[in-house]
Amino acid sequence: MSAPAKPRLRPGKVYRTRDLARWGQNPTRLARRLTRDGELVELRHGLFYRPKKSQYGPVPPTDRELMRAFLDGEPFVFTGPRFWNALGLGSTAVFADQMVYNTKQSGVFQFGNRKFVLRRVRFPKKPTPEWYAVDLIENHEKVGVDPSDLEAKLKRAVATERLNGGRLTRASDRFGIRRTQALVARAVQACGSV
Repeated sequence: MSAPAKPRLRPGKVYRTRDLARWGQNPTRLARRLTRDGELVELRHGLFYRPKKSQYGPVPPTDRELMRAFLDGEPFVFTGPRFWNALGLGSTAVFADQMVYNTKQSGVFQFGNRKFVLRRVRFPKKPTPEWYAVDLIENHEKVGVDPSDLEAKLKRAVATERLNGGRLTRASDRFGIRRTQALVARAVQACGSV
């Protein structure tokens, strides 16, 4: 009887238990052995990663790689304060949990010492700054931004062409609720932009 093939696990990659089936008939047992041997680190039941090595010790997987494996290749997009604050629309919020919009599930999920807030909502394949502005308007209560202040800053952003009025209107029409659509329409019309 030949020994099972040694898995060729890529550093930084996240694996589901079933991904290990190509190296053995019992992927669960293989995952336990690889975890015990230090080849894999368990993130949560059924999800493991092969750590990258650095001079400072093992490096955890990127958020993108973790979500790719957890959501099983389904589309997703990161959003939240890091993206909203970069717009210069008055949001200076910070919270530790990463927000992820996806097509598969909603909830709060812990992976090692990282927490992700997943929401199953519609989102564009390639988010633009205008979409992030609409997303900020939709989430203004979470970050403590007053809608009237947001509208005034949105007008300036469109007037100075930091945000495109047409793209902003399309993003609002497609992804915003009526209140958001009205706010965006007022801001864009005030600038004479469409």
